[in-house]
Amino acid sequence: MAHAFDPTILREYDIRGIIGQTLGADDARAIGRSFGSMLRRAVEENGASKAPCVAVGYDGRMSSPTLEHALVEGLSASGCDVVRIGMSATPMLYFAEASSEEIDGGIQITGSHNPPNYNGFKMVFEGRPFFGGDIQRLGEVAARGDWTDGTGEISKRALLGDYVERLLEALAGIEPEDLARLKVGWDAGNGAAGPALEALAAQLPGEHHLLFTEVDGHFPNHHPDPTVEANLADLRALVAAKKLDFGVAFDGDGDRIGAIDGEGRVIWGDQLLMIYAEDVLKNHPGATIIADVKASRALFDHVAALGGEPLMWKTGHSLIKSKMKETGAPLAGEMSGHIFFADEYFGFDDALYAGVRLIAAATRLGKSVSALKSAMPAMLNTPEMRFQVDEARKFPAIAEISERLKSNPGPQVESVNATDGVRVNTADGWWLLRASNTQDVLVARAESETEEGLERLIAAIDEQLALSGLERGDSVGH
Repeated sequence: MAHAFDPTILREYDIRGIIGQTLGADDARAIGRSFGSMLRRAVEENGASKAPCVAVGYDGRMSSPTLEHALVEGLSASGCDVVRIGMSATPMLYFAEASSEEIDGGIQITGSHNPPNYNGFKMVFEGRPFFGGDIQRLGEVAARGDWTDGTGEISKRALLGDYVERLLEALAGIEPEDLARLKVGWDAGNGAAGPALEALAAQLPGEHHLLFTEVDGHFPNHHPDPTVEANLADLRALVAAKKLDFGVAFDGDGDRIGAIDGEGRVIWGDQLLMIYAEDVLKNHPGATIIADVKASRALFDHVAALGGEPLMWKTGHSLIKSKMKETGAPLAGEMSGHIFFADEYFGFDDALYAGVRLIAAATRLGKSVSALKSAMPAMLNTPEMRFQVDEARKFPAIAEISERLKSNPGPQVESVNATDGVRVNTADGWWLLRASNTQDVLVARAESETEEGLERLIAAIDEQLALSGLERGDSVGH
């Protein structure tokens, strides 16, 4: 029997919807049937004789267990074996898939940083991200009911111990007494990373103070999105009260990191990458370091100054992971706090691992996180400005602006980068306009060294929008 999804849930990087409105158990079952059928056909084409195996995990949202049960039913009915890893952070699901030769794919049920009534699915298919055209094909397979049949075996696997052990390997070779001096705060935000964080902190050298590790899908203390400064208030207060070296925060499913230095300053995603790059390039001289188009020019300049090869790439964790594999980059990251280590790790976004690597980097570099932050150029940035634009208009508008700037750039424009939207360099700094892949919004950002320069860059954004009949309205959420 075929299944039609609400078209709004088939996103660019994942499947995501509102429980009881656009997403429910029947959808989860159909996702299992369709994903399982696609995977089974792929492994059979590669000559495999055994049934493919899919790892399944879920976050702490109230709706997750119900969706997990239905998803597992669908996967088994397609003839796939299923390994259930239980309630877990998304990186634990990625770890299950990456560290086991028997596992061919993985699905994590998670609403990530979205409100409590949302949920969704992040997927891995034969070791690569499953996104974009893959998700659209999954929708087509379901609509046709083009499913394989079978009865896969279902088993459970406790993964936490192996996962934490692997995280601790990031500290190998560092003198224990150097680590023992560190004092770190951690905020799990009542998200799915809480239990793993508790197990990790119990084994980390040094002094560690934990906030909100109890998993609660209502998120009673604050919303688990570490890119919003207001959500870091509890962590900032903890760092100040306990005089800690720095603090680390996670999003709802543990694949994005936020940080506060010892002086209470936010260390944004691109600034964390500056610290990581300095550490990684010591062992990988000349390596490619990837960041998305929203990242500061200071990061790209820093990587180049360290002898690395900075590469600006498209926003989106699946797109970044794919580019890493293509280029062999040991490190990549996004402003959103997705940080990817292929250096001594698997190349997926894991905020717990990134937290341990921050400890390792500061120790190896022989500088405090606050000193590393203070050494960064003082750039003035706008926040990420997101404003609603008609879905049918967002990509054509960006194409118009790009074409206009190429044919008639004007005296202020030094260069135009069209990797993902339009990023324009001028003597004042740079500005960016891009269309969101997941919402009917345009995203704008600008960076300068002076207030006057920033005002001129914002005026340039507004001018280009006006020429395309648009205006930068009130900012909307993620």
